[in-house]
Amino acid sequence: MPLKHITAAEAKRLVDDGALLIDIRETNEYAAENIPGARNAPLSRLGAGATVGDAPVIVFHCKSGARTRMNAHALANCADAEAYILDGGIEAWKNAGLPVKRG
Repeated sequence: MPLKHITAAEAKRLVDDGALLIDIRETNEYAAENIPGARNAPLSRLGAGATVGDAPVIVFHCKSGARTRMNAHALANCADAEAYILDGGIEAWKNAGLPVKRG
């Protein structure tokens, strides 16, 4: 199932309603800056058959949205849930004035 693209505001609403936010950036990127409450699941560690969580709704993000778009099919296979891509990644989240936690 293709992942739907959503804005930062839509992602925030979903997260507030219980969606699981998955940061697919590498561990060092996540450690330097992340969205509070996001779970880190680096794309480099997601292999065949991997699952990222058991929430009914999952929102994937990276830095700018490029990695999530390029790997949407693989990410969809890791989510046994309704799943979305945060367009613009953490950068769009910050540009929307939403909180981030720095290293």
